[in-house]
Amino acid sequence: MPTWCAIFSLMKIAFEKYQGSGNDFILIDDRQGFFPESDLEKISFLCHRHFGIGSDGLMLIREHRVVDFEMIFFNPDGSRSLCGNGSRCAVHLAKALGIAGNQGEFETTDGTHAYRSDQMGEIAIRMHDISKNQHYFNHRFIHTGSPHLIVNKKDVDHVDVVLEGRTLRNNPAFADMQGSNINFVSPMGPNSFGVRTYERGVEDETLSCGTGVTAVAIAMALDGLVENEAEIHTHGGVLKVRFHKDGNKFTDIWLSGPVNYVYSGVIDA
Repeated sequence: MPTWCAIFSLMKIAFEKYQGSGNDFILIDDRQGFFPESDLEKISFLCHRHFGIGSDGLMLIREHRVVDFEMIFFNPDGSRSLCGNGSRCAVHLAKALGIAGNQGEFETTDGTHAYRSDQMGEIAIRMHDISKNQHYFNHRFIHTGSPHLIVNKKDVDHVDVVLEGRTLRNNPAFADMQGSNINFVSPMGPNSFGVRTYERGVEDETLSCGTGVTAVAIAMALDGLVENEAEIHTHGGVLKVRFHKDGNKFTDIWLSGPVNYVYSGVIDA
């Protein structure tokens, strides 16, 4: 164990590992409130792919007095944000814990979201309405609970996502928001797009990003390339985004795709 991991006291932590279109997560049943959420070193260690469990983020599932459950999401660096695919995984675990049904609501970093699931393993969450979009360096910028810059490319398979993404992510223009996620997109067919994402907080390319593909779908609609639905192909799988468009305002936005339980475990951390 590296020395930076030895500075916190060890505790046994039971966890579930999930993935949603290649985004993998650590989920912890924290209904008893035992997890030290202010211990960012512990969170970073658990997400570390060589010394910990390894993941694109960590989530705490807690009970809520008003909605079905609460989910608190942490990036591997300990920062918090909305996570679309993570939220979908959280719904799956909350159902397994008996605190969620086939449809309902949960609360997370940016407020309350509706969810629904079907018998085929698809889980969808409703994103918040979007009416504001900006431009940075001639690229669309859309905030879907997390900030996203959308960069159009001829072929995303020939993009150095880490090099280009890291450069844009750290641009001073995004300093007041602690950097932006960067989404590279190219057309694949009618209403279909290929997307690769550099995620802040992970500081690397991830196989998928739920808030990112939602931002891409909205950007493509603003560009007149889709009307109310987009199919997004990531390296981790296929996601769908459906919405209602009224001018530059988007409502009833749903992000959907498969969710898979991977394994359970206990770690000393």
